[in-house]
Amino acid sequence: MASTSRTRTGRGRGRGRGRGSGSSSLPPPPSTLPLIIEEFFIVVYEDPLVKKELPKKFADYLDGQEPAKVYLRAADCGPRLWTVEVLFDGQGRMYLDKGWEKFAIAHGVDFGCYVHFKYEGDDVLTVKVFDGTMCMRYYYSDDEDTDDESDDDVKPCIHPL
Repeated sequence: MASTSRTRTGRGRGRGRGRGSGSSSLPPPPSTLPLIIEEFFIVVYEDPLVKKELPKKFADYLDGQEPAKVYLRAADCGPRLWTVEVLFDGQGRMYLDKGWEKFAIAHGVDFGCYVHFKYEGDDVLTVKVFDGTMCMRYYYSDDEDTDDESDDDVKPCIHPL
């Protein structure tokens, strides 16, 4: 039986030396792209009702436009905006302070929760709360009042059973 040899010619599946033209269609390396931080999360490892530090990269993203307050909106709890004062410590760290406690109580933020934030612009952050099982907590609100400044009581969103 005679043996035959086969010779392959450059019709492989992209494992050759390149495309030949020398131009690259690859995106620029990440270090040359503009930094845009629109979404982030925090994990609640300590008292859920005390001020919460936000990621430094988000604070850096807001550099030069550091708001005195932000407005939190629960992603699934109607149009209500919760006013929360913001603290900057002068070393690039940003904290949610006065007003955070009311928001946390109303939305069941507890130890082990993951709190997801999405920056919408105009100092508004949309918030989703995930419990320790990594499941999002769903709420609805029967509260049409969007001005929480006049309320001393916390009006929680209602967690459906």
